[in-house]
This record gives sequence, structure tokens and C-alpha cells, in this order.
Amino acid sequence: MKSIYKFLGIAAMAMGMSSCGDDFLDVTSPTQIPSDEYFSTAAHVQEAVVAAYDPLKWTDWGMGEYAPFTLMADIMADDLWVGGSDKNDNQNWHLMANYEATPLKVITSIWVEGFSGIKRCNDVLEDIERGIPDATDKQIKEWQAQVYVLRAYYTNWLWKFYGNIPYYQRNLTFPYITEQVKADDVYAFMVKDIEDALALNALPFRADDAEAGVITTAMAYMLYAEVVMYQRDTERYATALRYMKEIIDSPEYDLMENYGDIFKASGEWCKESIWEINYISENAIRDWGAPLAAGGTVLPTLISPNNWPSGGDGHNGGWGFCPVRKETYERYSPDDARRAATCWDVASTGIEYNVRYQDTGLFLEKYAAQADGNAGQKASGELNYNNNWRIYRYSEALLNAAELLLATGGSAGDAKTYLNQVRKRAGLQTELPATLDNIIEERHLEFVGEGKRYWDLIRTDKAQSVLGPDKYRTNTWSANKKHLPIPQSEIDRSQGTLTQNPY
Repeated sequence: MKSIYKFLGIAAMAMGMSSCGDDFLDVTSPTQIPSDEYFSTAAHVQEAVVAAYDPLKWTDWGMGEYAPFTLMADIMADDLWVGGSDKNDNQNWHLMANYEATPLKVITSIWVEGFSGIKRCNDVLEDIERGIPDATDKQIKEWQAQVYVLRAYYTNWLWKFYGNIPYYQRNLTFPYITEQVKADDVYAFMVKDIEDALALNALPFRADDAEAGVITTAMAYMLYAEVVMYQRDTERYATALRYMKEIIDSPEYDLMENYGDIFKASGEWCKESIWEINYISENAIRDWGAPLAAGGTVLPTLISPNNWPSGGDGHNGGWGFCPVRKETYERYSPDDARRAATCWDVASTGIEYNVRYQDTGLFLEKYAAQADGNAGQKASGELNYNNNWRIYRYSEALLNAAELLLATGGSAGDAKTYLNQVRKRAGLQTELPATLDNIIEERHLEFVGEGKRYWDLIRTDKAQSVLGPDKYRTNTWSANKKHLPIPQSEIDRSQGTLTQNPY
């Protein structure tokens, strides 16, 4: 079920109900309810909570820019090219992939969307602070826990991509300026939000089908492990490991028997799925004039071959971005089930299509446009594919646990077991010892196209040695490229309070 966006239209309308101005200009509207009055009932605060989830699905196409946050990391790694018609098509992507983005030529929408999410989370907390007379203590704790984790999740986007960012836990007032916070301090705020959420003990470990998409304890555990491991906060490794073991030991989660089934429509919210971002095509109303409306995703259109015949090989066509590198395909052994489930070998089909820039004949099967993937949509077919984005999976919990066991001096036997469970599911019978290199390589094979690889290379100090010049990349990653330039538009608005990242 994909019910988390059920009330988005109502919530978005309600979020716009507000009044402002000097006292002598204040009037009482005969038709609108002030926001502080509207968000004073449990039903209306629930709408605000749902609205806080909404920016999760904006990054693929919002604010006039294509910038799906998973691919924006992956194009800076070593699995995908950028593609498109030429190097000026989505030029910002090409510059980022070559580590030469500038403040004027860099993705900007993730900055706006991340802060939009933070703002909406703060709205809920401020509504609760004012008092909700008809809300139960249980409801209030559930709302608080959800938006604490959501706020940390949105902050994680900004922290990883931009590093030193403005940060606030109460919404800003005019002139909407606040202090820029160092990346290490941003990390501390994120961890505290997750810890505060978990301390409320208000989240389900796994959501019921009807609530699939809400924040859960298991999702919060995965986010905690992600940020702690990226920061290399060794003092929290033991806690992160305990959280991973709780997931592993829970009957709620397990590996899917067939890797390829995970990414089919029937595989959404399967036993391996810990958290997904929901998209839906049935009755979807997302359109070019309404990119933030509820509905589907444009990601399959972006990454599928151009001028592909509709339904050919069970797929629809797209715009030819992010072809899979041949080196990625060749990294898999022939008996690895992940190869075909990850790499759609269109060259072997014999079907003609428009070969675009950096084409390899390989496209990302996980999110490719399926022939019936936008069935039932009511607006733009390109924008309304029903592919949920898989964010956290049980296999990642296993590989996290293996890595954390190594780092904390835990059981080498357990670490080896966790690593080889992932390999065996892929059809690989040879067992490997649990070394850091083996675990990182397994993550590489397991998560192509899922937005993990670039951050793994950075946090393990492998980026500079791996991300160097190749067929299309002329520059080498370096430590001063860890963060993107802050968009110049944000620097200009900051009235001198933002310091630019090196670029």
C-alpha cells in the first residue's frame, strides 16, 4: 500500500493558510483560518505530519531541476556515466561527475528541498508545542518521533552534499538568516534527533501494509548506522551494531530469495525492504505544470534508452541518462544474479534505439521504465512511473553489521556469516573472509544505482585512489571535493552569513 501521501492535497492547502504583516494591517479574514488555529486539532496536525513527508519525493524533478538524490551521488562514483544528448545536457550533472562543479553550475534543488523538509518538520513540533487539546499522548509521541527522524533524514542530504550548512530547529522569521554550522556539529544534531526519536519508544518496528512509508524504528536504526559510519564516530559503533543485530534477529525482515524480485512492483515493501520512498501511477496527477503533485516518479524516464519502442523487451523508452559503465557489468561474475537484475543489456536484444552520449548498451534495470509502469496515471506519463525508491534493505543491515563487527573487535565468525549470506543469495557459492575490502566490494555489487557507492568510497578513504581519470572523467577526486559548492543563489541571499565551500 502507498497511503502516506493520502492527505497531501489537503495538507498542502492548509500549510498555506497564514497571516502576516504589521499590527495596523492585521485583519481577520472572513474565509481563511490562521495557521496557528487550524493546526490546533489532532486531525489537522496529522495533515501537517503527512506534508512533512512530501519533500522526500521531490528530488527527481522539482524546483525546475532533475536531481534524484541517489543518482546525484552515483554519477560522482564509478558505476554510471551521465549520458543524455551531450555533455551540455543536464550540464550540472556532467560537471559534478568530473568534480568541477561551480557555485553557478551545481544542483540547487536538493538544497531547497532539504530545507523545505526541515521546515515542515519544525512546523509540526511548533504545532505540538502550542498544544493539541484533543490529541493523546500516544499520538503526540508518534508525531514527534516521526518528524525528528525525518528532520535528520533531510539534514543528511544537506550534510553529505554540502557539508557546512545553516541549521535551525525552530523556523526562521524575517529576514530568514541563521548561523552556518560546521559539518561535525550538523552531525551531532542529526544523531540527537534520531536518539530523541528512539527514546520516545513510539515507532513501530515495521509498519503495517496500510501505513507503508511511515518512519519506523528499523528505518531510524538504518539512518543512525548510516550517519555514524559516514562520520566514523567509533564511540557509537557498538550502538549501531546493536541496532543492526535487532533488525537481523527480528522475524519482520529477511533476504528475498530472488534478488531481481526486490525491484519489481510486486517486490515493494517485501520482507527485505526496511524503508522505501513511495511513488504511485494509479490516478497520479503529477504534471509538468505541477511537479510537486502526488503521483509517480520521472526516474525511469531519465535512465531508460532514448526512442526505445514502447513495450520492447518489456520496457518503455526514456531519455538515455546514466548508462551503466561496462566496467560495472564486468565486475559481476557470470553466475551472480545481481548482474542481470542491475544491468539491462539492451545491446543484446537487437532492438534499435537512439544511441546517445556515453552510451554503453547497458542501462539500470532496477529502475528502468517498465511497459506497464505508469499504468493508470492521469497526467504526464513521463513523470508518473510507480517505482518506489528502495532506500534501506535488509542486506545493508547484514553488511553494516559485518563491518561494525570488524571495527569493534566482535565475532569474526558472525561477520563472515553476514557477508556470505548476501553472497549466497546472489548465487555465489564461494565464501569469502570478512575483511573491510571484501565487505565494501560486496556493497558495491549489491547497491549499484541505490546511492551508496560514492559515500562508501569517501568514508573508507578510497575515493582518491578509485575516482580518478578514465574514459570521460578528466579530474581526480580530492578531499576538497567532498562537498559540492553551495549554490550561488543561496550565498547571495545569505547577506554574508554563508562561507562558500572550496571548489
